[in-house]
Formats: sequence, structure tokens, C-alpha cells
Amino acid sequence: MPATVIPNAGESQGRVLLMTVCAAGIGGTFQFGYNLSIINAPTLHIQEFTNQTWQARSGQPLPGHLVLLVWSLIVSLYPLGGLLGALLAGPLAVMLGRKQSLLANNVFVVVAAILFAFSRRAGSFEMVMLGRLLVGVNAGVSMNIQPMYLGESAPKELRGAVAMTSAIFTALGIVMGQVVGLRELLGGPQAWPLLLASCLVPGLLQLASLPLLPESPRYLLIDRGDTEACLAALQRLRGTSDLALELAELEEERAACQGLQPRRPWELFRDGTLRRQVMSLVVLGSAMELCGNDSVYAYASSVFLEAGVPQEKIQYAIIGTGCCELLMASVSCVVIERVGRRMLLMGGYCLMTFWGSIFTVALCLQNSFPWMPYLAMSCIFAFILSFGIGPAGVTGILATELFDQTARPAAYMVCGALMWTMLFLVGLGFPFLMEGLSHFLYVPFLGVCVCGAIYTGFFLPETKGKTFLEISEELRKLNLPRRSQGPRWRGPDVIQSTEL
Repeated sequence: MPATVIPNAGESQGRVLLMTVCAAGIGGTFQFGYNLSIINAPTLHIQEFTNQTWQARSGQPLPGHLVLLVWSLIVSLYPLGGLLGALLAGPLAVMLGRKQSLLANNVFVVVAAILFAFSRRAGSFEMVMLGRLLVGVNAGVSMNIQPMYLGESAPKELRGAVAMTSAIFTALGIVMGQVVGLRELLGGPQAWPLLLASCLVPGLLQLASLPLLPESPRYLLIDRGDTEACLAALQRLRGTSDLALELAELEEERAACQGLQPRRPWELFRDGTLRRQVMSLVVLGSAMELCGNDSVYAYASSVFLEAGVPQEKIQYAIIGTGCCELLMASVSCVVIERVGRRMLLMGGYCLMTFWGSIFTVALCLQNSFPWMPYLAMSCIFAFILSFGIGPAGVTGILATELFDQTARPAAYMVCGALMWTMLFLVGLGFPFLMEGLSHFLYVPFLGVCVCGAIYTGFFLPETKGKTFLEISEELRKLNLPRRSQGPRWRGPDVIQSTEL
């Protein structure tokens, strides 16, 4: 095939790949973090609006426990929508492609923003509830498809760093949500509909930028069988005409996928050749949600108050916790291709175990020594830093790197469903843990961190710098050790679609 000379190849590669990362991230995992954090600021205002709305309808105020129930539904509908979005992501990724799925996903954001913006004027807290469900669906789809899209589009030497940007945009969304939710900006009693509707802005940015960028080359070649479109996408992403080696790798991966039947989520659990991959996905995905990082944010306000931080300044200290996660996610993005996935995961969980243990001791002794609240406050920042350097980003790469093209969408459906279910259960059970265990609240979470570190050290293979085919071959040998001595398996000759 004749080569097309593209000027400034290196510059073009960096620019197009960076634009792809930013366009996918701003309307992807950024939305997840942003909508997760902005709901904290208007809590009292929305509860007051709910009570006023009910009183205007019935002539009587809503009892306090029912106001709390409505608020709990508003909060819990977000992870419920995320679960629905995760189950929707797999079929969308196959039918529409990775890029088109991200674009279509913004329909949920646009509708939700309209509901939020007019909810107070319409006097309907049900519009807020429906809007939260829709932004949850948007987050569930983007949390699955964005790392899949970026992981398939990046060269193997940058795959980990590019996929880690999903965690960076999540942390950036959390910080931006905390900043925009300040009382001085949109956190006031009159501005909360605009605060919730502000999720429209990143959605519009993605709709304006992502259509200009290429689709996943792997999807184009292996799923659609369009070699010309794959080559055009590779040339734009790599900025070079020397694509022979990468095309050969893609063709080899395509040959390895030939003849495989479409994978459905439940089939992953019955396939012996995917045993280690599925186990890693379930164990480490559960560990990320059950390690206690989300609970640290819930506990932070009371710890800061005990440490002497004035009530009106606590919101700024909370922003500092979000900045910690953003900082370490950025550091991990830089070092992941040097240090490797396993080291970051093990190091993160070990550090979380250490700082969580110190935090537990500090909580138990906070009334015995005047400096203990300050130690507890330091442990909160250290715990979040430890989470950001490993589990926050590396866990999201697993479904991309451990599964082949035919199983990857189904693997993301399993991973997403697991993540959102765990998020819902933690949010539901945390108040009871807090009441029942008191200062020993973090003991169960520490056990999860220890298990995550042990599993990573003994069972998770390193994928740094390897092609998808090399990873699949290594995992096949681990899953079927008795057959690993035979000739290399390359699959039958007939390619089939990965349609679910």
C-alpha cells in the first residue's frame, strides 16, 4: 500500500492524540466526577424546595423523615442510572462504535439539564429525580466506553498513560464540581437549578470537538472489517506513514479473533480461558469501590471540624482533598509506563492500609492528645493521595488490557455493573457502619485494601509495553497451563462480528 507522507509526524501524533483524550474525557469521566460532587452543595436547598413544593400542592408541609427519603432517592438514583448505563454501554459500543456512542450519550445530559433548569419554575422535585437518573445513565455509559475508546486508539507504549487520563478527568470533574458548588458561585439558595444544569457545558464541548477526531482503529478493522478507515484513523492518530508494524499487529489480532462467537456478559463467567481475567476484574473492581476512599470524603467534614477548621472554611478544605486525587492521578499517568500496573496497584493499596491504620488510631485517641485531630486530618489527605496513585486509575484499564476485542464490551458491562452496584451498597451501608463501628469504621476497609494488594501481587500479570495479542497469549497459558506447550493458537479463518 503506498505510503502517504505526513509532515510534522511527531507533532501531529501528539496533537491529535491529545485532542482525542481531551474530547473524550470532557464529556466522559469528567461528567461522572462533576455530577458526583455538585450534589453535595445544594443539599439543604433541594430539601427545602422539596418541602415547599409539597406544601404548595397539599397545603401541609412534608414530614422531616419523608423529606429525607426524597433526598435519599435523589442521591441514590445516580448510581442506579449508572448501573443502567453500564449495561447499555456494551451494545452501544458494538452497534454504534466507540466514538459515536460517546456522542449519542450526550442526549441524556441535554435532557437532564433541561429538567434541572426548569424544575423550580415548574415546582417539581420529580424533575430533579429524573434528571439525576439520566445523568447517572450518561456516567455509566461514558465510564465504560471512554477507557475502551482511548485504550484501543493509543499506541502500546502509551496505552497505560492514555487510559489513565480517565481517572484524571474523573478527579478534575470532582474538583470542578466542588469549586462551582461554592456558596460564592452557584452554591447559593437561588442558583442550585443552574448548578445542576451546568453539566450541559462539558456535554456541548464534547459534541463540538469529538466529531472532528478519528474512531478507534481496532473497532474499524476487527468489528467492521474496514481496512481503509482503520488506516486513515491510524495515520491521523500516529501522524506517520510508517504503520506497517502496527498494521501487522492489528491483522494478527484480527486473525486471533476469527471464528470466535460473540461474548455476552454471562458467558465470560463460564469460559475457562477467561477465568483469571474475570476473577481479576471482579476482585480488583470490588476492591476499588470497597476500599473506603468514597467514605473518606464523607468523614472529612467532621474530622476537619475536630481539627479546628472553621465551619465556613471546611468547603475549601474539601476542595483540597479533591485536588490531592487529581494530583496523584496526574503523577500516575506520567509514571505508569515506567513503573508498571502491578507496582502502582500494590503500592497504592499498601499505602492505603498504612494510612488507614494510622487514621483509625488517631480517631480513637483524638480526645487524649490535642494534636491527634491534626494527625487524622493529615491521614485523610495521605489516604486520598495513595488511592489516586494506583487503584483510582489502574483498575479502569483492566477490562481494556485483559480482554480481547470480542470480549471487551461484555467485560466493561460486567465491570460497570459491579462498580455501580458497589457504589450504591457502600452509600446505603456507610451510615450504619459509621453508627455501629464508630472509630473502628475503617477496619473493614483496611481488610479490603490488604486483599487487593495480595491479589495484585500473586495473580495479576504485568501488561506494560505488551500488545493485546501478547497479553492474551500470556493469560491463555496461565488459564490453561497444560496446553501452553503446544503450538501458538491463532484461531480459525472466518471472522465474525463482536455484536452482542
